[in-house]
Amino acid sequence: MDNQQDSASVQGNKLYVGGIPYRSTEDDLKTAFSEAGNVVSASIISDRMTGRSRGFGFVEMATEAEAQAAIDRWDGKEMDGRTLSVSFARPQGDRPPRREGGFGGGNGGYGRGGY
Repeated sequence: MDNQQDSASVQGNKLYVGGIPYRSTEDDLKTAFSEAGNVVSASIISDRMTGRSRGFGFVEMATEAEAQAAIDRWDGKEMDGRTLSVSFARPQGDRPPRREGGFGGGNGGYGRGGY
């Protein structure tokens, strides 16, 4: 049980941020969240194929209290025309599994008929 408590405390100051404007940079995110406290890191997740923002990311605050202040400040609030969704990030093991085959499964594609 101690391991679960350790992982929970590690996640206590890391935030999931959804609804990030596509033109925003990690520096923009740091600047915005610094209104609530000391930002340790900020990252915006990009699409692997295009390199474009996927509209969500993570912000790590220095303390859990500052993370809560950031949620209070930004959750449901607008940033450059988009409404942010801010919550404590869940540890990776707590997430539902990703669905495989997002491009039609293994039987689609071009020129695969006639085997």
